[in-house]
Amino acid sequence: MEFRSFMQEALAEARAAAARGEVPVGAVVVSPRGQIVAQAGNRTRELSDPSAHAELLAIRAACAAAGSERLIGHDLYVTLEPCAMCAGAIAAARIARLYYGASDPKSGGVAHGARVFSHPQAHHAPEVYDGLAAAEAETLLQDFFAARR
Repeated sequence: MEFRSFMQEALAEARAAAARGEVPVGAVVVSPRGQIVAQAGNRTRELSDPSAHAELLAIRAACAAAGSERLIGHDLYVTLEPCAMCAGAIAAARIARLYYGASDPKSGGVAHGARVFSHPQAHHAPEVYDGLAAAEAETLLQDFFAARR
């Protein structure tokens, strides 16, 4: 099957999150057949839930749709490097491939900080591809935070 990026759909979720006053991060879960099975943007403020990150919301919805706690063979597209909490959930769900846009030197948990997937206790490590639409994802975040300063 030919590669098709779903980062534009994740960016649309990030823009919708920003419009709700949330940090603009979006995520999309794609089935092994290349179909979007779940998508979400951050909702931490709206739900008063510090765990309502885009990745977790999308993974929860995809697991519910699959009727399983595992998403074997699925891909996750997210606009920002997942934090350690989200990286742990990605490993637990057995996501096959993680594609992310902007790096997060401050709170990232994949290439920065905890580096969850390279930790000896990680039960699963997805293939990781970074930098997809990174400039657009970074601009969304920079514009969002600049407007709040």
